[in-house]
Amino acid sequence: MASLKDLRNRIASVKATQKITKAMQMVAAAKLRRAQTAAEAARPYAERMEKVIASIAGGLGAGAPAPTLLRGTGYNGVCLLVVCTAERGLCGAFNSSIARLARDRATALMAEGKAVKFLCVGKKGYDILKRQFSSQIIELVELRGIRNLSFENADVIGRKIIDLFEAGEFSVATLFFSRFRSVISQIPTAQQIIPAELPEGAAAHEIVYDFEPEPAELLATLLPRNISVQVFRALLENAASEQGARMSAMDNATRNAGDMIKKQTLTYNRTRQAMITKELIEIISGAEAL
Repeated sequence: MASLKDLRNRIASVKATQKITKAMQMVAAAKLRRAQTAAEAARPYAERMEKVIASIAGGLGAGAPAPTLLRGTGYNGVCLLVVCTAERGLCGAFNSSIARLARDRATALMAEGKAVKFLCVGKKGYDILKRQFSSQIIELVELRGIRNLSFENADVIGRKIIDLFEAGEFSVATLFFSRFRSVISQIPTAQQIIPAELPEGAAAHEIVYDFEPEPAELLATLLPRNISVQVFRALLENAASEQGARMSAMDNATRNAGDMIKKQTLTYNRTRQAMITKELIEIISGAEAL
């Protein structure tokens, strides 16, 4: 049985941990509002960008050459998985759920005889995937020192992806991130960005414009930018999802610490009462012996 001193130290330790988790929950709640606003603001632009590209692509004449970023190379034997996760932990299953989705996709692709490469954005995803796919990770992009995400950060990643594609390193690229729905719900998502997956039916009902310059020239400019836009959207969705997951995880940790403190306090009181009773019995027995 633990001594009273051990029990007091344990209770004090759990109370200190509870203060930390409560503080982290409050910080995550403060950051969540700003991150959620940014993620929701980016969605319409990213979705409209896809529709515009679909509309322009629909305007290409029969037999007109389309950029390889749109039609692909005709070979899908090498796949690049761009896995976006957080730089820090203590956010529940946020990082592991994204990594699990990417790992399952990689396993399925390799079972089909395809080669798989990883581009990790965020250290936590890299730490998880390197246990199984260390030789297939071609680069790690860390965003730890960036306090406020901007389009320039996503554009750097987008250019890396395009450079790898133009160098023939892969033929199909898929982006993995977590779409923010609510504080308690974040949806791991896989989105193919090369060749671009266009919204179904978008080209059919939106071809009502005359484009200047020609559609092929517009696509050559818009498709690379669309990759950076989709990466930027993924980073913003991840930022909101991370704070929501951390807020929920720290709230659960605070509650669990409270329950543990109650149990330890009850054990402490019972142990103290048993020791007092034992001492009284010894005193009374000694007095009766005299």
